[in-house]
Amino acid sequence: MFKHLFRLMWNKKRGHVLLIVEILAAFLVLFGVTSLIIYNFRNYREPIGFDYENVWVLQFDSRDQPDSSASETMRLLKSRALAYPEVASASLFSGNSPFSMSTSNGSMSRGKSNVQSNQFTTDRDLVRALNVAVVEGRWFDPSDEVPDARTLVINQPMKKALFSDENAVGQYLAFGDFNPKEAQKKYRVVGVVGNFKGGGEYQKNEPGVFQLPPRTHWLRTLLLKVKPGTDANFEARLTRDFAAITKDWNLDVSYMEKQRRNAHNLTLVPVIIFLIVSGFLLINVALGLFGVLNLSIAQRRSEIGVRRAMGATAGAITRQFVGEIWVLATFGLLIGLLFAVQFPLLNVFDLEACVYLTAIGVSVMVIYTIVTLCALYPSRQAARVQPSVALHEE
Repeated sequence: MFKHLFRLMWNKKRGHVLLIVEILAAFLVLFGVTSLIIYNFRNYREPIGFDYENVWVLQFDSRDQPDSSASETMRLLKSRALAYPEVASASLFSGNSPFSMSTSNGSMSRGKSNVQSNQFTTDRDLVRALNVAVVEGRWFDPSDEVPDARTLVINQPMKKALFSDENAVGQYLAFGDFNPKEAQKKYRVVGVVGNFKGGGEYQKNEPGVFQLPPRTHWLRTLLLKVKPGTDANFEARLTRDFAAITKDWNLDVSYMEKQRRNAHNLTLVPVIIFLIVSGFLLINVALGLFGVLNLSIAQRRSEIGVRRAMGATAGAITRQFVGEIWVLATFGLLIGLLFAVQFPLLNVFDLEACVYLTAIGVSVMVIYTIVTLCALYPSRQAARVQPSVALHEE
């Protein structure tokens, strides 16, 4: 039967070429948006790895002040912040603080293994300010502030990439290419933290490394963990006091919870736009299929009457018309699959193959479900045609 249906629809392919193109376009857009949704959903299931509630982000611009004096000023600001009863903890951080839309990355190597990673510069108090969990070893302590200490803390994705199941604590890494002869480039791993997804829940859980800054290197961001209920009155007093210390520096105060919402919107808005476009295309496909099938039934009433007179059941008539629509959808899907399978084969956008394969399966199911629903009502109408009425009209 399917061979007959394929031959029948192939002979009518020119009359259905526009509908096949619509099905192809709908499948490709649906495949893209489904891949995006699956990718973001998989990322969302991974814990973010730190607390963002009641965290204020203060970013400073030193206006070309020398790094050495700017560094001293930032340490003074941190000490001043901790003197307020409203502040529970404080930590200095580099410009790529969580949700800041700023990144700093580079390669880390161990032997011949080389991994691209997010690189964060912070101080000893980050674990208290953001409640970062240390799963192996320890966080930085005063012994790591010695000029020749050269210590690092890495996250679990970095450990998995470079050490697999080995113990990472006490091992050495290097920025860039590893060279055992260049001792000044080696850094000792003292601890491993869990996740640290600075871009938010929808960010991929990427390798990351933390280091302490040199004494003369200034960190432009101050993270304040404030007590619940702290209001704008304290913010005004804080900025006024800090302005008296920094003189002509620029200061921007933001809330990490709000930054997180902005990061989520940046991820979700494109998904919503693609969903709207995909929905519009699917509606067009549904209307096109419904119209094509109704027209086909109107033009083939005599054929339906003859088939019913020769003993064809109502179910057989329904299956024939639904099968024809399935064949029509298959033509469009086969062309679409030729494009879609290239994504996992060529590792496009560096996504896991399972993301693309799942998206292909979901998209195919959605297309077939829609065409089936569109075909059921007209097919049942065709099955109700009585042989005598159809032949009399002919």
